[in-house]
Amino acid sequence: MVKRGIALATAVGLAVAGIGGTAVAEPSVDQAARVDRQVVQRALDDIARTAVQGVQVRVVDGRQEFTARSGTARIDSPRPVPTDGRFRVGSITKTFVSTVVLQLVGEGKVDLDAPVQRYLPGLLPHGDRITVRNLLQHTSGLYNYTEALPLDPDGVVATRYKTWAPTELVALSTAKPLDFEPGTAWQYSNTNYVVAGMLVEKLTGRPYGAAVAQRVLRPLGLRSTSVPGTRIDIPGPHAHGYLRAGGQVVDITEINPSAAYSAGEMISTTADLDRFVDALLDGRLLRPAQQRELTSTLPITEGYGLGIEAQQMPCGVTVWGHSGGIPGYNSLVIGTADTKTRMTLSATSEPDPGELAGYQELLNEVFC
Repeated sequence: MVKRGIALATAVGLAVAGIGGTAVAEPSVDQAARVDRQVVQRALDDIARTAVQGVQVRVVDGRQEFTARSGTARIDSPRPVPTDGRFRVGSITKTFVSTVVLQLVGEGKVDLDAPVQRYLPGLLPHGDRITVRNLLQHTSGLYNYTEALPLDPDGVVATRYKTWAPTELVALSTAKPLDFEPGTAWQYSNTNYVVAGMLVEKLTGRPYGAAVAQRVLRPLGLRSTSVPGTRIDIPGPHAHGYLRAGGQVVDITEINPSAAYSAGEMISTTADLDRFVDALLDGRLLRPAQQRELTSTLPITEGYGLGIEAQQMPCGVTVWGHSGGIPGYNSLVIGTADTKTRMTLSATSEPDPGELAGYQELLNEVFC
């Protein structure tokens, strides 16, 4: 249900739209900015033509900021994708959760290198060998519980309204042996961040979403970002996502996201995610020691830090961020370490995937 990697996920059903795009310009005070909006628009049109129902992007390039879009908000309507629309962010939730955990580390309430057993006794059979850092960096060896969920299209539709408790999700994982000894390898596992969310709840005495709101959303003024819990709808303007199940096109916009919990349930906008990644990479959310930990990688972690990932563009520029995928929605937020160049993208799925075109061109134009 929740994907990883900076490359745009295609596994949840991206498809041909064939609808022309519309650029929505915002005021710019830097006429010499290097990102060409026409190139961005062409890339989005290619993405919408070949692989998605609708796509929106927000680009910050120095002092220039603009949004663009292509495709439609619904499969049965010509209405364009709203550039202020909300969408399910999937695994970008992990970056919010990691930020809160690192804040708690900076306050002395948790030790990154302490075993999970110290804080959540009895939750994990190997909790005495798995550290908090292992969770945030995906080096715990915990089996990825989403591999045990019915995530084929028919299974998603059949269970879309089911409420999952985080303990149930962890139990799906711990019913399997560790994939490897903690700290010896790297493997992306959504179980890590379900446990991290439970850790936040134990340390703060409140739901993890309340801690995210208090520590990140409200201080940054992210008023369009929410932690839905079991709420099935997306509040405010939004595009719809689809999949094909049982030989029919299914609107999967409404779904109970509790199966993703703190690994991928949040809802946001491109404006809010841009503000978040700007503040995070700029060091405004963490103390210096924890900021260094955030982007600390190991040879085995494939560029993955603590809830944030590095990728090198073909031109040699390194960007930091996270992507997310949940049925119907794919998203991405990335930026350079100095935050001068940033990009946030949301794409909504149509039921018949085509070969994704235009995406690499978009990345190259923004960052290279």
